[in-house]
Amino acid sequence: MKKAFFLSLTLIIVAFAAQAQKFRPLDKSPRDIAYFPDHFAHDRKDGEKALVKVSYSRPYLKGREAFGKLEPYGKVWRTGADESTEIKFYQDATFGGKKIKAGTYSLFTIPGEKEWTVILSSDLDYWGAYKYKEANDVLRITAPVKNAEAPIENFSIIFEKVSDTSAKMFMGWASSVVEVPVSF
Repeated sequence: MKKAFFLSLTLIIVAFAAQAQKFRPLDKSPRDIAYFPDHFAHDRKDGEKALVKVSYSRPYLKGREAFGKLEPYGKVWRTGADESTEIKFYQDATFGGKKIKAGTYSLFTIPGEKEWTVILSSDLDYWGAYKYKEANDVLRITAPVKNAEAPIENFSIIFEKVSDTSAKMFMGWASSVVEVPVSF
């Protein structure tokens, strides 16, 4: 009787284990979000509204040369890792001196040694920049490359407040930093 009970219990456990969900392991490049106002979701006050949000993956440098090698100069880059980076404007804005309608766009870049082309595209939900189509660009600007004060291990995007309705968006990795003014 005991053997039958333990055999039945073992079979039930095996049956449940066989139906357990299989989850993917963690991505090698963690997802992150940059807001303006900075740290919006965490520090949100009643009645306050976000103006812009960038959702992106943060590749590691891991001793590699980022620009010119890992990400070739003159080639469209997803601006991070994994899925293409997305930027959401909660209201009409000026991005790099050009008007942009409220909405969500993919954020692509074309890195160069001295300047980057920053692209907002209507194509959303793609892995990388493999299916990037220039015909779907909504806006293109150029931004100069500056040297970082210290090496940046993970690709990063932050917003630095200029006023309640304007900020500088910084994108940085390795020794490169690019700045794009944003206003609302």
